[in-house]
Amino acid sequence: MWQKYMYESLMGNRPYFVHTPADYWVGKVVPLVVMLHGCRQTADDFAIGTQMNRLADEQQFIVVYPQQVSSSNPNGCWNWFDPVHQVRGSGEPAMIAGMVEAVGEATDHWMIDPKRIYVAGASAGAAMAVILGATYPDIFAAIGVHSGVEYKAATSVIKALKAMRRGGPEPVGQGQLAYNAMGEFAHVVPTIVFQGTNDHIVKAVNGDQVVQQWMHTDALASQNEYRAEFLRPDSRTMGQVSGGHSYTLYRWNDRKGNVIQEYWKVKGMGHAWSGGSPEASYTDARGPSASQAMYTFFMSHSMGNTTFWGKFRQTLIELFKVDAHG
Repeated sequence: MWQKYMYESLMGNRPYFVHTPADYWVGKVVPLVVMLHGCRQTADDFAIGTQMNRLADEQQFIVVYPQQVSSSNPNGCWNWFDPVHQVRGSGEPAMIAGMVEAVGEATDHWMIDPKRIYVAGASAGAAMAVILGATYPDIFAAIGVHSGVEYKAATSVIKALKAMRRGGPEPVGQGQLAYNAMGEFAHVVPTIVFQGTNDHIVKAVNGDQVVQQWMHTDALASQNEYRAEFLRPDSRTMGQVSGGHSYTLYRWNDRKGNVIQEYWKVKGMGHAWSGGSPEASYTDARGPSASQAMYTFFMSHSMGNTTFWGKFRQTLIELFKVDAHG
């Protein structure tokens, strides 16, 4: 049930893969999770490492894996540091959004619940997930960020390397920029973040900044109805994986008690998908399962927009001028 497709548009062409649970039957309405790989990874490698397909088989949801191409980035990274790919209706964000639209409209294959569409990524894929949360909040009900950076942490390759090693600009300012990117679609975007404390590729400060950036963005998007303080989480839970890493889970809630942000700091973990399979690259089986945690977090959030597909398709046609079925 692993199928390859090609997305073609004026923005560019990218392959993507769709995993469909073996027991899925056409007509059953299910969630969709978009998974964005990191540098020097492929969609297949990322699927094996995260084991998200196995979880999809158990819980019944569709998984989409966009694939970067070497002609766009020789290291297979999503170009999160390029301003062309940091705005709505442009570059890779528009292509990934187009893939979601294409899958959603293929009702002879799947029936996607438009209220339950999510995106998660690792490293460069995590940075792109942050961008998608800011530029397409009308599509994604929640986002997952593993070893990533805040919105517009960098606008060039040199600045990207600096941000990864030292952190990006002040999260308050980046929170404002992300809110500006939301435009008329602005609303609270629930976020779950994973970060290893011994990550020497994307330093742990970046995880802190992602959480803080979304605190400010969501405060603005909610007109200050959601107000969270980084140093004052609503709950703090310590955990220990048997024979593995210890971790701390922080949660921040809205006024109704709903968890809006989760932050998993995994002690001693490097640049790796927490709880992933050792059969793939950039994984650490000794950490808590990021895939399970993200799925659980995602399923606690949905977005009410019954006219999504019609509005989104019109947006693609009028603004992007792309062929969604390419």
